[in-house]
Amino acid sequence: MNARSALLILLGLVIGALGTVFAMKALGSRNPMPHAVMTVMGHHMGALSQAVKARQCDAAQVNDHLLRLQSTSADIAEAFPGAEQDFVNHAGRLRTALQGAVQAHPLDCAALATAIKPVDDACQSCHQQYR
Repeated sequence: MNARSALLILLGLVIGALGTVFAMKALGSRNPMPHAVMTVMGHHMGALSQAVKARQCDAAQVNDHLLRLQSTSADIAEAFPGAEQDFVNHAGRLRTALQGAVQAHPLDCAALATAIKPVDDACQSCHQQYR
């Protein structure tokens, strides 16, 4: 291998490394809010669904998860700036369903399952179209 080939290989490696650094910085600077909001909501919905499946529905814990879901759902519009109106409408239906679930104040698993059904339906409807 001559010196010219070695220099070109070295130059290619340096350019590749610099390109990788710039690409990683660009990916890292993306808005983490949409993923964070959906992760938090998924955690609380998962906890509620698991409580129903395990038939261990503590009213205080259920209420806490529902209130946190309701609070987090208020961040959806801010997390997805510039979203189309239909997406915003889906988020509104979710907030309405969560308001109903919170107001129902489910005290047992049967009541919780009934209360979160419209919430789950609202989530699924949006995810089918936008996920």
